[in-house]
Amino acid sequence: MLITKQRRYAKAMTQLLNKFLDYLENQKNYSKHTLKSYKKDILQFIEFLKRKKIKNFEEVEYEDFIEFLGDLKKTGFKEKTIGRKVASLKSFYKFLSSRKYITRNPALLIQSPKVPENLPNFLTYNEVLKILQIPLQNKWQFLRDKAIIELLYSTGIRVGELANLKIKDINFLDEVIKVKGKGKKERIIPVGRVALNCLIEYIEKRPNKKEEFLFLNKYGKRLTERSIERIIKKYAIIAGINKKVTPHTLRHTFATHLLDRGADLRMVQELLGHERITTTQIYTHLTVEKLKELYDKFHPRSK
Repeated sequence: MLITKQRRYAKAMTQLLNKFLDYLENQKNYSKHTLKSYKKDILQFIEFLKRKKIKNFEEVEYEDFIEFLGDLKKTGFKEKTIGRKVASLKSFYKFLSSRKYITRNPALLIQSPKVPENLPNFLTYNEVLKILQIPLQNKWQFLRDKAIIELLYSTGIRVGELANLKIKDINFLDEVIKVKGKGKKERIIPVGRVALNCLIEYIEKRPNKKEEFLFLNKYGKRLTERSIERIIKKYAIIAGINKKVTPHTLRHTFATHLLDRGADLRMVQELLGHERITTTQIYTHLTVEKLKELYDKFHPRSK
């Protein structure tokens, strides 16, 4: 009987989780990847509540959150992952409170763990040139690879945004592309003439003229994100770049090089599709670090 009751309690909590996920998907336009993370985090919390024989979310106290997070730490979860789970729980409880499923919100008291700030990896302009100046063979795949690298560096778009680009999303006349980013939000991004010329050359030679997606694999179908990552890694190795290089590295490089040359932070935020300016501000740390290096190198009394 007790087991049956616990299952019933868990089912009721899972139903509320499903309502939350439905809200995030249909009203907030969250991506499938984000929804998957929220679901995983909160299901883990529900399992914890089952072990403690807590019947519903209303019964949860602040101390239960602390115990749950402590268990995560003992299990070996890193601070960054725990921080994500805290964010998931706070968002979920905010939803429950706003919909009157609970009468109080103890999650308001939870503090996210401090995560050491890792500055994003980026390339120097000379390193970018090394990759872009690799001699190309006379095959359409090499034209595709060149166009991919040029477009990533020219626009700073995410690998998922690049993989989902369609030919109709490119406006060669106005020299812009239209991408659909996180939360299915569309934005217009300028593209450099060099990248556009590479695209034109690639499109003329690509095998499947009817496919609406821009970048294709050898079978004439849409190129996957994983394949794009492999392409970037391959050319970085050929160029002799002794650091991990991914499509996201080129996104970091795009933002850093713009700010280095005096671009406005708000403009870079808009181009990257960041919802919050604080997300973009990480790149200002990179430019400050570079200034400090130059200062230490050239100022006679820096040491």
